[in-house]
Amino acid sequence: MFKLPTIDDRIATIAPGFRAMSIIVDATSAAEGKQDHDILSDACAFVTTGGPSWADAHLASWADAYQRFGAKPNRTPCSAQALRKRVLKDGRMPPINPVVDLYNAVSLRYAIPVGGENADAYVGHPFLTIADGTEDFDTVMNGEAVLEHPELGEVIWRDDAGVTCRRWNWRQGTRTRLEHIGGRMWFVLEAMDTMPENALLEATSMLADGLATLMPGSIVGSTRIPLP
Repeated sequence: MFKLPTIDDRIATIAPGFRAMSIIVDATSAAEGKQDHDILSDACAFVTTGGPSWADAHLASWADAYQRFGAKPNRTPCSAQALRKRVLKDGRMPPINPVVDLYNAVSLRYAIPVGGENADAYVGHPFLTIADGTEDFDTVMNGEAVLEHPELGEVIWRDDAGVTCRRWNWRQGTRTRLEHIGGRMWFVLEAMDTMPENALLEATSMLADGLATLMPGSIVGSTRIPLP
């Protein structure tokens, strides 16, 4: 079984209002489902017309948290800010694949960082913690696989083998990246206290329901990640 993620108690000093929802999907016996081809474009249109109302406050909270652990949010913003900035500039976002398009749409519509990972590639369970700077991070640079290390004090997601996402949710590693639909998948939605609680639950439902529609017959379960 894929174990529930855990959160280092030191995260509370960086983001006292942090909370997160976890979605586990077992699609090993799933059939091919229906894709909403408009879900990403509709989310982009929602952003360009100013939605959601809490977006600026929520993303400002993320920028504050990034500054507290030494990151520069203008250079390496949280994933939700990066997506929103791109859509506000270009008015659209090109599709990637049905699962990524779905969680990007949720991220845009709710101004919330959303990550999707290959749970079968994990060694142990996901752990949100603070880096000591020696952890391994598999990534790609100039088309070549490279091994990096996070900075001392950087907030990271990791498992027993190394870092899975740097600077909280800024850059995903290659080892646990979702490459295709199927198998077991893990999704995380991360919020600060400037995002309404009902919006966090709505975003979780939108993602869970969308995954069940994309992969009928899969087992989809969502839960709040317990805080220390």
